[in-house]
Amino acid sequence: MKLLGRWFLQGLVALLPIALTLAILYWLATTAESTLGAALQVALPDGWYFPGLGILAAFVVITLVGLLVNAYLFRLLLGGINKVLERIPLVRTLFDSIRDIARFAQPEKRQEGIQRVVKVTLDDGLSVYGFVTSETVPGDSSGNLKSVYLPMSYQIGGFTVAVDEKRLEDAGMDVQSAMRFVLTAGMVGQGKDSTK
Repeated sequence: MKLLGRWFLQGLVALLPIALTLAILYWLATTAESTLGAALQVALPDGWYFPGLGILAAFVVITLVGLLVNAYLFRLLLGGINKVLERIPLVRTLFDSIRDIARFAQPEKRQEGIQRVVKVTLDDGLSVYGFVTSETVPGDSSGNLKSVYLPMSYQIGGFTVAVDEKRLEDAGMDVQSAMRFVLTAGMVGQGKDSTK
């Protein structure tokens, strides 16, 4: 019975990331098809619409937005929309959270936000892994304090702490490997496959 339970858990660990990824992709595709597909059926002449055109239209729209983000006038328009959303109390919290997660998903944005991966040595000799997010801390006249984000395992959350440079040691990991290691409580280390 224990062996059967172990096999089940191993299968779950192997299939769950794939299933969740496919479920999210399916949801995005069906949402794009139902939303843009319905609009295209109304806008296009009879016989022009075919299943999947909504997904194709969503891909084209997203690509064009990515292209236009570099245009000055479009950036002004997006900035204006952002300011409006940031002024609405409940919407602001949700919008800021989603925007931060989306920025973190972009490798170049993640590298801008996280400057280096460090081990922080605590008073009792324990060490925790963290990410230096700023080389300066407001109000620190010594210039020795660094802003370090300490994520918690298994969830989105953590602490931003001001740490003296003397307590920081280079972790010898890239950001992606360190984040994977921390968020899985060390069960997935550098170069390890999560299915093993």
